[in-house]
Order: sequence, then structure tokens, then C-alpha cells
Amino acid sequence: MAAFQSDPVDGPRFLCDAMLGSLARWLRFFGYDTLFPKPGPEDCLLARRAKEEGRWLLTRDCELAAAGPRSMMVRAQVLEEQLIEVFGRLGLRPAATLENARCGECNGLLKDVTRDEVAEAVPPHVFATARRFRRCGGCGRVYWPGSHSGGILERMEAVVRRLN
Repeated sequence: MAAFQSDPVDGPRFLCDAMLGSLARWLRFFGYDTLFPKPGPEDCLLARRAKEEGRWLLTRDCELAAAGPRSMMVRAQVLEEQLIEVFGRLGLRPAATLENARCGECNGLLKDVTRDEVAEAVPPHVFATARRFRRCGGCGRVYWPGSHSGGILERMEAVVRRLN
């Protein structure tokens, strides 16, 4: 399969089973629409939902991986290897940026908001120092560039480097 620079907005959509919660969160950081139902529904319901919504079903369960042509058995056990496996097998070349990130908790779209809109929702020291805020349209969680952002971007860059 030929590799292409992938735009997560127009790219594949995913549904991860109960064993792949960390992978789901990181696919969201890369900007991919990724569902992770909690608590995990029965396998047949997962497979049906993935098919109905045109999603790739990602699983570590051999039987569930046989559910259809858009099901993928994720063999890697370590998160970074899982990301490389999924991106590599689908020929995706994501960018190492949080610009298209989705909410790590609920998969909602993030929208830029003003400082005043989040004044009551963030700690005072964050309000005083952060210059950019984004709010999830689904759960309302507020995001800002913090000390953890550097580590997330480093891991994203490591994955992207290994794909090239």
C-alpha cells in the first residue's frame, strides 16, 4: 500500500476494543476520530458498530480481528509500536503536531476559545501563564500547552521519524 501524508480530518476513523485504550487516546492526539467505548461492549456489537460507521476496528483479540475486512489485529504490545503498526499497515504518515488533536477523553473536536471563556475552568497559575486554550465540544474539557505537551510531541515525533 502506498504511503501518503494523512490528514486526520479526512483520514480513516477507528474503533478500539477494551484492550487498546492507550492507543485510542494517542490516535486522538494525532487527530484521528477514534472511539473507545467504556465499558467495552460485546464483540459482536463492536464489530457491527465499526461496520455501520465505516471505522477500522482495532483489536488484540484474534476472533474479533476476523470480524471483517476493516478489522485489524494489533500485535504490538507497546504503545509506540502499536502506533507504528497501525500507521504503517494503513500507509498513513501523520504529522507530529497537536493542531488537529481531538479530546483525549471523549474524542470530541477541540475549538479555540478565549482566555476569558475559560477563566473559571482553569487553575489561576495556568490562566496567568498560558496563552492558548482549546475546549472540547463534547465534554467541555479545557486544554492548554503545558509541561506535558513537550513529552507528547516528542513521542509523536519519534513515531513519525520511524515511519519515514
